[in-house]
Amino acid sequence: MFVLHESQKLHILYESLEKSIPESLKEMKDDLDHYTNTYQIFTKAPDKLEEVLAQPQLINWDQVFQIQGCQESLQEAIRKISASKSVRVDYVKTILIMTEMPVEPNDDQVDVMESFKMPKVDDDTKKGSFQNISLDPSHAGLVNEQWAFGKNDRSLKYIERCLQNFPGFGVLGPEGRLISWIVMEQSCEMRMGYTVPEYRKHGYMKKTSVHLMNYVIQKKVPCYFHVSEHKEEYNQALRDLKFKAASCGWHQWKCSPEKYC
Repeated sequence: MFVLHESQKLHILYESLEKSIPESLKEMKDDLDHYTNTYQIFTKAPDKLEEVLAQPQLINWDQVFQIQGCQESLQEAIRKISASKSVRVDYVKTILIMTEMPVEPNDDQVDVMESFKMPKVDDDTKKGSFQNISLDPSHAGLVNEQWAFGKNDRSLKYIERCLQNFPGFGVLGPEGRLISWIVMEQSCEMRMGYTVPEYRKHGYMKKTSVHLMNYVIQKKVPCYFHVSEHKEEYNQALRDLKFKAASCGWHQWKCSPEKYC
């Protein structure tokens, strides 16, 4: 691994990556779609950050977009460059949740996962049982309705794309209705978790989360997500699943040009 500091080298990398993006995805660009227009930033050279952020080849400051990262120290540079470009910044800090589970889990960790697994169900499943399923784009409407950061047309399209390209898992209730679910988004973060009120406190979100954890461990993808510090009940459930809260926290900056405010 090496770190790029020079803007010229960063621009070369950008052009290389842009050529790898399918034309179908390029056509989806929407200047108001901050769900898709997302940048993940980490730096070991904070003194170079302003220079990098100011590069129009790297960040499109004419769009509504968001920056996400685990370093609160990004904030000074983000706000300084945003002010110079007449861009409003809305900042949110949440708890970054991660698992220390290695690629090959040990016996204790396997026991934790096994305890939350739901039994496999075949086509002849008796009425009244609960079934684990993989989500597809047809579930996007329901997910969007309950996602606190969604509930609009752009978020609906974003969720549809996530379910087309990334895994999502859920639980069907006795009547074949989806009662609990979680979705992986474009940054491989686990998000949009929800359980309908009448089925809460029965462990369905734990089962759904472990289903997704099995997937990311198999694919050797990091398992992480963020939650509000005010959701203590949910945070306790995550602790029960051996997740850890990272001390750095999770930070999001939504940047909106003045013309869109």
